Amino acid sequence: MTWVLLRGLMRETRHWGDFPTQFGQLANPREIVVLDFPGNGSLHDQSSATSVAEMVNSLRQQLRQRCISPPYRLLALSLGAMVAVAWGDLHPQEVDRMVLINTSLAPLNPFYQRLRPRNYPALINTMIFGSLSAREKLILRLTSKQALTTHAGQLLHDWTTYAQDCPVSRANILRQLLAAFSYRAPASMPNVPVLLLAGAKDDLVNPQCSVSLARRWNCPLAIHPTAGHDLPLDDGLWVVQQIADWLESSSMPLSKTTAMAL
Repeated sequence: MTWVLLRGLMRETRHWGDFPTQFGQLANPREIVVLDFPGNGSLHDQSSATSVAEMVNSLRQQLRQRCISPPYRLLALSLGAMVAVAWGDLHPQEVDRMVLINTSLAPLNPFYQRLRPRNYPALINTMIFGSLSAREKLILRLTSKQALTTHAGQLLHDWTTYAQDCPVSRANILRQLLAAFSYRAPASMPNVPVLLLAGAKDDLVNPQCSVSLARRWNCPLAIHPTAGHDLPLDDGLWVVQQIADWLESSSMPLSKTTAMAL
């Protein structure tokens, strides 16, 4: 069964780094598909969708063009996780299960948890007016604990190169932000199995969003004690292990993971 990997705002397939290879320990590499949203990566010359539903339709069309048929398993981060929820809600027959990483959903999570208010000034100024390198440096600082390691320089170089190769226009940034903040999740969980993963040290989105969703939806949640928003980057092998445990337990609550009470 095909796993579809979805990233977040302004990110593209290359930002997965080594994670698809790590994930290949669990899934057949031939059954792992990474897709870009319009406006990002290989599709950077297209206009971004202004709604999450439009993003879902774009992904479904890309898969049809590749002759990859449903059902799919969705592994999605941040904005990508919102898209996964919409996909499972609009087309549940196409989704076998989904893993949602560091997501937040209106109206189920309050705005001040969905995006930490202390980040508003830097995000508005840098995303709209900053240089590509300044933009990527801010994203790295807010999304990954790798910003504090010796790997930070190479990551920043790689990400800036991606931004230069496939620039995300300011107009497309605004379109993607509009899609994210206008999306309203369904009152109940999509009728597919869901696993929630979160980083306790997420500086962008409060992990309490995932805690609240797990309680509301009565679905399993695993929280990494030291990782940030980009969990697959900070500890990809941990992500793979949580998914393997979940699949093995047939969607029962995880037994090998400590879910921190925040």
